[in-house]
Amino acid sequence: MAESPDDLPSIEQLRQAVLRSWRDSPTRFTEDTNAERDLRVGAYRDRVFVELAQNAADAAALAGEPGRLRVRIADGELRVANTGAPLDRRGIAALASLRASGKPADAEGTVGRFGVGFAAVLAVTSEPRVVSRTGGVAFSEARTREVWASGAVPVLRLPWELPSDEPPLPDGFDTEVRLPLRGDVGDPLRRIEDEVADVLLVLPWLAEIDVDGRRWVRRTEGDHVVLSAPDGGRTRWLTHRGPGCVWAVPIADDGRPLPLDEDVLHAPTPTDERLSLPARLLATAVPMEPSRRRVRASADAPGVTSALRAAAGSYPGLMRSLPARHRLALVPEWRFPLSDVDGVLREFVVERLTGDDWLPSARSGLLPGRRARVLDLHAPRLVELVADVIPGLVAAPLCGRDAARAASVAGARAVTAAELVDALGGVERAPAWWRELYDELLAAVDRAEVELDELAALPVPLADGRTVTGARGVLLAEDMAGGVDSLGIPGLHIAHPQAGHPLLERLGAAKAGRSELLRAPAVVEAIARSVDDALAGLDVTPLADAVLTWVSTAGAAPGLGALALPARTGVRRADELLLPGAALLDVLHPDALGDDAPLDVLADEVAARWDRETLLSCGVRDTFTVERIDGSETTDDEPPVPDLDLVDDHAWPRAVRLLASEPETWRVLTAPDGRLRTWLSAHALLAGRAPRQWRLPSATELSGLFDPAPDVGLSDELLALTGVRTELAVDPETAAEDARLLCDRLGDPERTVPTGLVLRAHSMLAALSPDDVEPPERVRTLAGTVSEVTDDGGDDVVVLDAPWLLAMWPPERIVASADFADAEALADVFDLPLASDEFTEIDAAVEEDGEAGFAAWPELPAVVEVAGLLGIGVPDGGVVIHEELTIGGTPVPWWRDEQAVLHAADSPSGLARAFAWAAGRWPDRVLLERLLDDPDPRTVLG
Repeated sequence: MAESPDDLPSIEQLRQAVLRSWRDSPTRFTEDTNAERDLRVGAYRDRVFVELAQNAADAAALAGEPGRLRVRIADGELRVANTGAPLDRRGIAALASLRASGKPADAEGTVGRFGVGFAAVLAVTSEPRVVSRTGGVAFSEARTREVWASGAVPVLRLPWELPSDEPPLPDGFDTEVRLPLRGDVGDPLRRIEDEVADVLLVLPWLAEIDVDGRRWVRRTEGDHVVLSAPDGGRTRWLTHRGPGCVWAVPIADDGRPLPLDEDVLHAPTPTDERLSLPARLLATAVPMEPSRRRVRASADAPGVTSALRAAAGSYPGLMRSLPARHRLALVPEWRFPLSDVDGVLREFVVERLTGDDWLPSARSGLLPGRRARVLDLHAPRLVELVADVIPGLVAAPLCGRDAARAASVAGARAVTAAELVDALGGVERAPAWWRELYDELLAAVDRAEVELDELAALPVPLADGRTVTGARGVLLAEDMAGGVDSLGIPGLHIAHPQAGHPLLERLGAAKAGRSELLRAPAVVEAIARSVDDALAGLDVTPLADAVLTWVSTAGAAPGLGALALPARTGVRRADELLLPGAALLDVLHPDALGDDAPLDVLADEVAARWDRETLLSCGVRDTFTVERIDGSETTDDEPPVPDLDLVDDHAWPRAVRLLASEPETWRVLTAPDGRLRTWLSAHALLAGRAPRQWRLPSATELSGLFDPAPDVGLSDELLALTGVRTELAVDPETAAEDARLLCDRLGDPERTVPTGLVLRAHSMLAALSPDDVEPPERVRTLAGTVSEVTDDGGDDVVVLDAPWLLAMWPPERIVASADFADAEALADVFDLPLASDEFTEIDAAVEEDGEAGFAAWPELPAVVEVAGLLGIGVPDGGVVIHEELTIGGTPVPWWRDEQAVLHAADSPSGLARAFAWAAGRWPDRVLLERLLDDPDPRTVLG
């Protein structure tokens, strides 16, 4: 049976009982003093307002009506008044005890249990009083010292009656705690204002707190708790009640949760157990130490673990009470626990999120974390499109990489773009569905959420009803592409018009305009094999008609020359056909046309049906073209312009004019590389001869070697472009042929070739590699005669390599070039000996001539005078002057012996040549001779 308040001891009886216990047991006083001190400086050192508010909430709960709390500072006292059940004798007894609570054990909704919370007031006062409408009680350090002499005394063990002049309660309130403030407390109102919002959230029986006229109000709206501040601001909390706990999270005005970063366990008032969960846990079932700062024993103690597991069990309920789009915000992030309690609680919460249903399914119902899959692309519409394709897919808008990362804590798996593409394989959907899917994927690509490579295998619906894997090779249909499927071309994939999309282009699909169709690999392949198909009996007419139709508006494309078209004698490639009446027909050899010939003529009915430009774009010929049929490069033996090797021998002038009449062939004919000109010079025929064998009529300096080209109706420019010679030159591309032609012409006894031209021709031949010149059987000498080159060493010709040797051979045996420096190379090319190698010097006449003598050049006045007239420096050295100079019995004007000593006959001719050689002015030797004979300035000037 419950104890009646009237049976409880009075304040006087309580005080005397305590004093007796101190007298009976001296250690009891010390225990009480130390216990109170521990509470004052330890567990309750900063919990004054929280503890008083908790008592006020319990009073409201006992009264069964939401309570109000008022805080003021008056007469140097902190006064905290509340409504609700007043303080009775049981409460007074509890306040005077450090180990008992005055609240009924079965009081629903109350928080205090140990009767020790009131000790928190000792942090600010040593003379607390509690005034209630049923009485009150006072505690006093000073009065306790009066009855118990000690240096330190417990304040809350000896209760005292209120003084007779105690001010009355504030109107409308049932109890007020009055705390005279010590001088070192400062302003407690500021800290209280900071704690009001948390206190109202934690203590549901408190509806209003007034701090010095500033009111905070708590209002419940379903699962939401709305806290109104004095400045008009409102804070909304979503709460969810579970067994022995409440979970709470702040909510923005738009309904978004505002996850907490760090918090503490509230039991239900704040503790020192730090938590890192996104929501606040208000737990009444977690075993706590009497101070309510720490859990009892440890976080893994059975009672604590059981309470935390039960609290975690209701966490998915908090998730479910949120709108689906916000639920992932309350999934705990991976991080190091802030405390042992945090680690245990986090583990239990994640476990429940993994196994309980809370994630909205894209199809229907809820999913546990372990069976959920989250699309890692931020594409809510895409989630809706593929909801029935991927089992366990979480509904929109819970998608994207952040969502997938958050859900993975609860065991959910991310669905990547590549996995989505794999899942779409074999799916049958309407083309419009695919297009909408492409919209979403392209947006993800543009946001850099997806790499194009991940979408390589994306299915594409085709116009013929099939679906292919991957966009590469697919053509995107346009209006002009209608009817393409009827061609039956294997490998030709045309996307359904309703599914055409820019994403497919970026994945390798090509627009299917007529130009693109002509370049489609399947079409190109069909064209390439069309002749073989026709010869095999297949009807290629639809293909030809389609290609010609496309070409009529799109123009030419690579590979069209292989298109099978009807010819006069069967079916041929388009680029092997000529238009009826083509200009090329007038220059081709008759054998170039026909069934087994290289070319044929297009069937008349085809030529009449299609316009000329369309047929030419397909490769049908009207005149010479530049592009080769097989697209390969030409060799040296092949013409750089196709079909030149089919020109009739008598039609070359017309063929050249045809080449010059078309811009493309004219560019080739005049190209810097000269390939076409080189080929024409050797293979074309003008009056039966290759052009290189003729010269322009105006090129008279070549007379004797080359005959003027006959009149074949070509201008000098065209004659030159075909290879008709304009000057004495050797083409590096045809050096061997040109050398052979020059040698033949020089060795032709029927030709009269000017000596100067012979000398220049020999110098030109000397510049060639001996590998390019076949040694001739006949050579032209300095006498202008033609001499046979023999092998018996008889009167063979020699190559003149020094001017002083000229007098030792007759001109009929001398081959010379325009420059003595070319002599050795010319001898190698002609395989002839040098004159110097064939001569053995005999100088007996010099030995017998006693009148010969050496003279330095500066000692010869005539030479010095002539050198001055011509501005020639007089060289060092000199000359041996002979009355008569004879070499091997042959009189010579001058000589250079094996020791490089110069000799000269005492004559203007000999001295002029010796001096010209010594001074390096050999070309001036004739002028020097004249001046030595007559040193008159008029010889130089006139």
